[in-house]
Amino acid sequence: MSPELISILVLVVVFVIATTRSVNMGALAFAAAFGVGGLVAGLDADGVFAGFPGDLFVVLVGVTYLFAIARANGTTDWLVHAAIRLVRGRVALIPWVMFALTGALTAIGAVSPAAVAIVAPVALSFAARYGISPLLMGTMVVHGAQAGGFSPISIYGSIVNGIVERERLPGSEITLFLASLVANLVIAGVVFLLFGGPKLWARGAVTAPQDRAGGAPAPTGADVGAGADAGPRTDTDTETNTGTNTGTGTTRTATVTPTAPAVTVTEDDPGTRLTPARTATLVALVALVVAVLGFDLDAGLASITLAVLLSTVWPADSRTAVGQIAWPTVLLICGVLTYVGVLDEMGTITWAGEGVGGIGVPLLAAVLLCYIGALVSAFASSVGIMGALIPLAVPFLAQGEIGAIGMVSALAVSATVVDVSPFSTNGALVLAAAPDVDRERFFRQLMVYGGVVVAVVPAVVWLVLVVPGWG
Repeated sequence: MSPELISILVLVVVFVIATTRSVNMGALAFAAAFGVGGLVAGLDADGVFAGFPGDLFVVLVGVTYLFAIARANGTTDWLVHAAIRLVRGRVALIPWVMFALTGALTAIGAVSPAAVAIVAPVALSFAARYGISPLLMGTMVVHGAQAGGFSPISIYGSIVNGIVERERLPGSEITLFLASLVANLVIAGVVFLLFGGPKLWARGAVTAPQDRAGGAPAPTGADVGAGADAGPRTDTDTETNTGTNTGTGTTRTATVTPTAPAVTVTEDDPGTRLTPARTATLVALVALVVAVLGFDLDAGLASITLAVLLSTVWPADSRTAVGQIAWPTVLLICGVLTYVGVLDEMGTITWAGEGVGGIGVPLLAAVLLCYIGALVSAFASSVGIMGALIPLAVPFLAQGEIGAIGMVSALAVSATVVDVSPFSTNGALVLAAAPDVDRERFFRQLMVYGGVVVAVVPAVVWLVLVVPGWG
C-alpha cells in the first residue's frame, strides 16, 4: 500500500473516530500527524510542525477572546433584548429577527455554536409562547448563524480565507461571504413559507411583553399552543390544581402550569441597560470591523489588542473570558491543518488531486467533493472538513477548468449549511433548547430536514457557483 493511500485512510479513520467516539478531531489529527509523519513519511518534528497554522491560531484565540468578554459583561444580552424590542408584537417577524441576530453575531466574530447557544433558548421560548413551529424557529437560528458565518472577520471566513491564501488560490472574501449569506437567506425563506410563516403573518400584531400593563408576563407555552390564536391571554381569576373534578358542575379547579419560562423584557431589566462596559465593547466590535476592512489589519492581533484594553479597564467582567476562548475549536483547526501540512509534505495532496482530476470530468469531481463535504459535516466538524477538502481540491483547480472562487465558495456552503442536523453542534443546541416539545419527534424532524439539505444544497450551489466558472 502506498504512503499516500495510507495517509488518506488514516484521515478517514480520524473522521470516523471523532464522529463515533466524541473525541476532538484536532487531537486525533495531531496524533495522526505524529504517527504518519514520523513512521510513514520519515519527517522529523520540524517537518510535522511545518503545517501548524500559527496565523489562524491567533485569529481563533483573539476573536473568541473578545467575544467571550462581550458575553461576560452582558453586551450579547443587550443585543438580544434590543432585537426582541424591534419585534413590537409582530409574531411573524420574530423568526427573522432571530435569523438576523445570529447572523450579526457570527459576522462580527462569534463562533457559530456560541451564537446559537445564546440565541436559541430565547428564540425557542418565544416559539413556545407564540405558537411558532420549533422547527421553523430552530432552523432560522442555525441558518442565520451560517448566513453571517463567512464575513471577512468571522471565524469561518478567517479560516477559509486563510487556507485559500496559504494554498495560493485566487480568493474573494466578499464572494465567499455573499455566497453563504444568499444561500442561507434563500433557504430561510423557503423554510419560513413551508413551516407556518404565512399563518404567522395572518395573525397580525400581539401585545409585546414590555408593553403589557403592569409588567404582566407574556403568555407561556401553556397559553398559546402550536397553531393557537394569536392574542395573548390574561387570566384574572385564581386557579389551583387538584387534578380532580367535583362533579357538581359549579366548581372546577385546574392549574395553568407554564412549561416554558417567561422571558419578559422590561426597561428595568439589567439586560436592557447600556452600561459603560457594554458601550465600550460595542465600540470595540465596530473598531474591529473598521481595522480589518478599512485598514487591512490582522483580525487576530486586532481582536486580542481590543480584548486586552477592555480587560484592563474592566478586569472583573473579563476575569473568566480567557477560559471561555473556544479552545476545542482552536485545537480542532490547528490539529486538522497540521495533519494536512503533513499530507502536503509527503505529496498526498498532489497525488489525491491528480486522482480526482483523473476522473476526466472536473465538474463531476467538483460536485463529488461538495457532497463529501456536506455528508461528513452533517456528522462531524464543518471547519474540520473544510480544512481537509479545500487543499485536496487544489491540484485539479490548478488545471484552470474550474473557477477557484466558485469552488471554494461551494465547498464552504455545502459544509456548513448542513449544521441543522441534530448530530451537529448547532442542531444539538437547538434540540436541547426547545421547551415543551416531543423531543423524539423534534429530533426526527431535524434529522429529516438535515437529510434533505444534504441531498439538495450541494447540487444547487455546484450548479450556481461552480458550473458558471466563478473565479
